[in-house]
Amino acid sequence: MHVLIATDGSLDAARAANFASALAGADGSVTILTMVEINRHLLRDLRGLFGERVVDATNQDAEYVGLQPNAGAPIGSDWPGDDEMLNRYLEDQKTTRTHELVTALETAGVKPEVLVREGEAAGGITAAATELAADVVCVGSHGKGLFEGLLGSTSTKLARRCPAPVLIIR
Repeated sequence: MHVLIATDGSLDAARAANFASALAGADGSVTILTMVEINRHLLRDLRGLFGERVVDATNQDAEYVGLQPNAGAPIGSDWPGDDEMLNRYLEDQKTTRTHELVTALETAGVKPEVLVREGEAAGGITAAATELAADVVCVGSHGKGLFEGLLGSTSTKLARRCPAPVLIIR
């Protein structure tokens, strides 16, 4: 059985690992997925608002992605460092949000695959469940969403739309 665990970092790692390892069994597999929403419109708008700028010795974007600043070089609204910076951010989020769960699963004898994807949570998890042919999707009952009760939670959307059975872990 292939178990997909979707987490934003708030899922109880020990409980999720117990359920996932039992569901997967000895011959099964577990994939951990974390979805990260990035407002690319905001990034584009900020670059457009400030237009071309000159790199100085304290360019935070360049330092974050490990690029050497090139004093006096113009950076336009389509600066390729944006993608590098966002990819680094996604990798950081993957590690931050899944570390405890990976450790708990490995302690339970399961070696999970860990994925990070950019996008809206419910839609991205549903797409991943289909793409990975997950037999079951495990999610937490409460995530870090701001308007979860008002607009509908990710777990509620998944229970309605996901092609695989959804196990909601309190």
